[in-house]
Amino acid sequence: MFIAERPPLAAAITASRPNVSFEAPVVAAWGAGVNSTAMIIELVRRGEAPDMVLLAAMPEQPHTTALIPVFRAWMDAHGVANEIVEYQVTRVKHWPPYNDLLEACLTNGTLPSIAFGLHSCSARHKISPQDKWVKHWPPACRAWDAGQKVTRLIGYDCSARDNQRYAHRDGHVSDLYDYRYPLREWGWTREDCERCIADAGLPPFGKSSCFFCSGMQPDEVRALPPEQLRLIVLLEARAAPRLKSVEGLWRRSTRTRPGSMTAFIRAEHLLDASDIDAIIASAPTDLIRFQESAAGIPVERRPSMQSWLDRFNDGARPQPARARSRQPVRVSA
Repeated sequence: MFIAERPPLAAAITASRPNVSFEAPVVAAWGAGVNSTAMIIELVRRGEAPDMVLLAAMPEQPHTTALIPVFRAWMDAHGVANEIVEYQVTRVKHWPPYNDLLEACLTNGTLPSIAFGLHSCSARHKISPQDKWVKHWPPACRAWDAGQKVTRLIGYDCSARDNQRYAHRDGHVSDLYDYRYPLREWGWTREDCERCIADAGLPPFGKSSCFFCSGMQPDEVRALPPEQLRLIVLLEARAAPRLKSVEGLWRRSTRTRPGSMTAFIRAEHLLDASDIDAIIASAPTDLIRFQESAAGIPVERRPSMQSWLDRFNDGARPQPARARSRQPVRVSA
């Protein structure tokens, strides 16, 4: 494992700002995947634990959902402060309240932006809630009052894919943050990250993504539980009347799979055909009726989108809650 010779992060931050009497706080963005998990483990091993680790609550795949409380317990045991932040819309107009990307898409009758070749879902549902949380965090406020920047750590490694992601962000300047990429500073690849996690005695972490992400591979869809497969069918059925340029969550058909995840679920017999047909025929209409009825109820008493989803999945196995060992901090949009 190659490790580049660089000064500790905290020392580098202080050295670059000799006139401040305190170290600017360091926040790590944890995505619950391989890279960011390994980054935090190695920082702790080096005695450079971040001042705060933030995770945005997302509708994750089951393996990630199961591992989130495991690693939060590891961070607690190593004295690493950590919080889960949750996107929350406050200006819901006449809609039932919704809190995550799935509920937002169902509310608006659309697919996540990545299905259309865009990438705004991460900015809105991951980055924005973390930014809003940090803006109310006392150490960050003190740093900004002193004219300093908060350091944000991002887990891009030295693989070809992350080289592209890094190149896209390279040169980005913020008035509030300095961005650092420890894995790249250490010369680490994904294999180094996997080894680091194993050496810490933790179970393997896989790719972190929403269970309906366009980047899901066929085998990953095959591994989903019935309640999440049902939600994929619902999501595509709800968006279908407005889809003009794409077939579904996988955009367009290829030689190996259809553009619609629903078509794949049907072809692979992952759900009964009768269940799929029933969802397509009635669930979107029932959801719209629910939204319309909620419009006449005061916001403080209005039923949430989650309450409708709970009823929708009655009959399937209970949908696992997004893994949280403590209550998430909701950040208003």
